Amino acid sequence: MNIVLFGATGLIGKRIAAEALQRGHEVTAVVRDRVRADEIGLMRLVPTDSKKAGHLTLVEGDILVPDAIARLVQGKDLVISAYGPRFGEEDELQEATRSLIEGVKRGGVRRLIAVGGAGGLEVAPSVRLMDTPEFPEEVRPLARAHEEALNLYRASDLEWTVLSPPALIEPGKRTGMFRLGLDRLVVDERENSRITAEDYAAALLDEAEDPYYIGARFTVGY
Repeated sequence: MNIVLFGATGLIGKRIAAEALQRGHEVTAVVRDRVRADEIGLMRLVPTDSKKAGHLTLVEGDILVPDAIARLVQGKDLVISAYGPRFGEEDELQEATRSLIEGVKRGGVRRLIAVGGAGGLEVAPSVRLMDTPEFPEEVRPLARAHEEALNLYRASDLEWTVLSPPALIEPGKRTGMFRLGLDRLVVDERENSRITAEDYAAALLDEAEDPYYIGARFTVGY
């Protein structure tokens, strides 16, 4: 596929780019600053040991400008957003989501997959993770912003999917072994909710290649 990826310089976005390239997809990574992207080493993600390795292109663009998005996504098969706002600027996620939805529509692309948040997932019937006493207070604004963004996707007429991570996502190994869920937090036998960013990326690209959760949020974990 020919994929446009927003947020490629982040912890999750970088691994989504790497997974997509390893699978042979063409990836256009939209970055605000090419110099910073080069410093992070995005171009080094392209596999050199695989004949089917995809191609990575870096382009500068702003997720807050619908017209710019429309130009970037024209003729592409899929848009993936791993965009995350800076700490203290969580409300920007709603603005970015509105802009993304509008820009993707103007660009003529139907399929959109976005990285969501874990806070809105249920830990018990009608009890969300973000509403539990243990949930970090400083993360609540971001959790609320992700839920508001999810509602914007639900109100759109795109073929959208949101993949929410478990409670803990961090760099690690790609195992390819994980479990999927819908609106309930995925936990293991010890009640831990976690995944590596590498396996999260694998789950997202599985959905990109074989769509199942169109018009829905789903989640992943060990």
